[in-house]
Amino acid sequence: MDERVAMAISHWSPRFTTNGVTAGDFERITAGLERWADWCAAWSEVAAEHEQLGRDALAAGREMSAGAHLSQAAVYYHFAKFHFVEDPGQMRAAHLAAVRCLTDALPFLDPPGRRIEIPFDGAHLVGVLREPAGDSPHPVVIMIPGLDSTKEEFRSTEELFLARGVATFSVDGPGQGEAEYDLAIRGDWEVPGAAIIDRLSAEATLDEDRIAVWGVSLGGYYAPRVASGDARVRLRGPGPARLAEEASGPAELLLEKGNHGCANLAPFHRYLTADWVAGQLGAPARRPAAASA
Repeated sequence: MDERVAMAISHWSPRFTTNGVTAGDFERITAGLERWADWCAAWSEVAAEHEQLGRDALAAGREMSAGAHLSQAAVYYHFAKFHFVEDPGQMRAAHLAAVRCLTDALPFLDPPGRRIEIPFDGAHLVGVLREPAGDSPHPVVIMIPGLDSTKEEFRSTEELFLARGVATFSVDGPGQGEAEYDLAIRGDWEVPGAAIIDRLSAEATLDEDRIAVWGVSLGGYYAPRVASGDARVRLRGPGPARLAEEASGPAELLLEKGNHGCANLAPFHRYLTADWVAGQLGAPARRPAAASA
């Protein structure tokens, strides 16, 4: 087996399965995968199976299933292009498929999502806004990807915040996801962060006085840059020891060990993070009741 394939399976499997890839599919895709050159095609093949399930469900009027299948296909296509820089053509095709599947899934998710494009530096930042049931205006958490993650990877994490009454805005920043082709990566995230907050503040159903930021991997650096550079952000969420020590407001350090992103210890931090953010933002203590028909 190619060393890169072996490393991918060893290091990334918890991240993949935590973020929407079934254990069975992960085993099915990687079991016969020997060359890194075949990584994108192998993942794209199974992603296409899930996409077809979604298209078939949509044609049959089974919209809930369509949303589930298409959003799952988006995750698989995302991991197909994940680090696959050897062939930019394959990489971009898989990425465009991920964007297509998630965009088509959004109206059928529960709660549904809405694609928002934010003009920035001659291009656009693209994000997905999902709002929980219950009375608005809702608090909102801005979800920031890392160096190799994108908004398509965040469905499982969004659900935790949404269930606690917090709206989510998963966004591709400069050099990430849909913006990686037009905007260079940058460290001063207080600048794109301000543009994102400006746009969200214009939404009547969101509470501009209750905004949090959450980041994973490199996004864990971007999040405090946004929080420290914009007074409209009340909190930055959990962070490593130095951030916890230097935070001006309430802070709690949850873990001091784990793999990159602590995906292998997800039950020990994801639920606590969602609870903590919801509590700080004054979100409902229980899942909001769904609106009556």
